[in-house]
Amino acid sequence: MFIGTLFALAAGLMWGLVFVAPLMLPDYPAVLLSFARYLAFGLIALPLAWFDRRRLRQLTRADWIEALKLSTVGNLLYYLCLAAAIQRAGGPLPTMIIGTLPVVIAISSNLRDARRDGRLPWRQLAPSLALIALGIALVNQVEIAQLRDDHDADLGRYGLGAVLAMGALICWTWYPMRNADWLRAHPDRSPRSWATAQGIATLPLALAGYAGFWAWSAITGAPFDMPLGPDPLRFVGLMFAIGLFASWLGTLCWNEASQRLPTTLAGQLIVFETLSALAYAFTLRGQMPEPATLAGIAMLVAGVLWALRARPVPLAAEGHAG
Repeated sequence: MFIGTLFALAAGLMWGLVFVAPLMLPDYPAVLLSFARYLAFGLIALPLAWFDRRRLRQLTRADWIEALKLSTVGNLLYYLCLAAAIQRAGGPLPTMIIGTLPVVIAISSNLRDARRDGRLPWRQLAPSLALIALGIALVNQVEIAQLRDDHDADLGRYGLGAVLAMGALICWTWYPMRNADWLRAHPDRSPRSWATAQGIATLPLALAGYAGFWAWSAITGAPFDMPLGPDPLRFVGLMFAIGLFASWLGTLCWNEASQRLPTTLAGQLIVFETLSALAYAFTLRGQMPEPATLAGIAMLVAGVLWALRARPVPLAAEGHAG
């Protein structure tokens, strides 16, 4: 349990990086950021695949199809929605919506995976979920108040950002549960190899998407300097940084956590991603968090610690006790 929590923490620290990249590259279309990030991920996975070729050969056709599905929804579609949401609504609103992932995944998994993992009693789960939800609300209270006070804000643009963030939320509610299904069904397989397999599966999709966007830009005469945009060094550096740390290494750490923890608890530990994203955003702004933000962070951590005290109860035992 402790080692799984540490792996989830490491994944969250690295995944938080993806929230700041769209803010650092505001002139780049979200679709290009998504394809470029996973093109970098795929290229990084190629040499790793060579070293891991023996384990990758053990994957069946069905395994590769599953890796392709996970890559399409959990990688490309998720980051497309998230990057577009951040560029339209700023960092706080999408962070708030994605920050509900621990609650959404915990509830979804407790309903869906009880037969496999056992059911965490709702009475034990409710306090931690309430603390996490209240913490997220406090963290974003100041940001939302600023948004309401901004009379020049484009509400339609912010509304679209909220819808796109909801799309990202749906993608990443589906991904960790489906990914955990495969990992728990294959306990003899290496989480590192599975992370690399997802990178390899993503590569052709990202390459085709990048080439397609380049061709579309040329045909339509879009005023964007392809292939690397107006700030090539920053663009390439950021894409390879999040491709390595957030995509491959983050996925590896999450796979390790998923094999060690029930999906319900692992889902709550995605709260580390929200905390990391907020910390990076405030560092980028050069601001200290408001007291309400610090109180929210304390509640988030308390909710996670409370959740780790709960233990799944097998359905048979639960029914007998009832």
